[in-house]
Amino acid sequence: MVSIMDDQTIAIITARGGSKRIPKKNIKDFCGKPILAYSIEAALKSELFQEVMVSTDSEEIAEVARQYGAKVPFMRSEKTSDDYATTADVLMEVLEEYAKRGKTFKYMACIYPTAPFVTAQKLTQGMEMLKADNAKMVMPVVQFSYPPQRGYVIQEQQLVMKWKENVRKRSQDLEKLYHDSGQFYLYKIDEYMKYRGLVMEGIVPVIVNELEVQDIDDETDWKLAEIKYNLMIRSQNGNNKC
Repeated sequence: MVSIMDDQTIAIITARGGSKRIPKKNIKDFCGKPILAYSIEAALKSELFQEVMVSTDSEEIAEVARQYGAKVPFMRSEKTSDDYATTADVLMEVLEEYAKRGKTFKYMACIYPTAPFVTAQKLTQGMEMLKADNAKMVMPVVQFSYPPQRGYVIQEQQLVMKWKENVRKRSQDLEKLYHDSGQFYLYKIDEYMKYRGLVMEGIVPVIVNELEVQDIDDETDWKLAEIKYNLMIRSQNGNNKC
């Protein structure tokens, strides 16, 4: 196992207030506790990080974050709190603010606040890969459940196969494609700063199970996430439920 605790690592959990589709999404109860708590607890349990912090513009979120053991040393600026700010904008702001305070880091985890499937084990696996594989970035991904190569577009109210050359190919003969699981990202900070957050090469995957991935944008997604989380916990412990 590769230990990196001595290499100055930070976990940044990005938790903006003002969710529109799911009110107070980042601190909404998920199987018995605020969903934000899962990301914080996974980071703390991993014992990888010298600093586990939450970047937020909400005092209510900050209070919950501190309750579960994260630090909120400063609030997010107005510029990185609007609907147009990107995750990269937020991370750059956090790193620059720490630098102003005399603290720099070598490795960084960006963890999303609505990611109850993040575990200490996955974070540890990813950090080991970040060092061992000479990677610039590590990202958990999941295989598409259906081959995108056989997808359709709608043109003039009719379905048109996007890649007609695949119409006679068997699904198992098509190249496997993966998508971002939307849970966490691990970076070497010098590479991140060099590319200003847009790292497009040297990305090593952590492949995760489809049952441990759920994008949460509305109440239906939320219910699906709870069902999947319940299944994950039951598979680990045998009988635990939400």
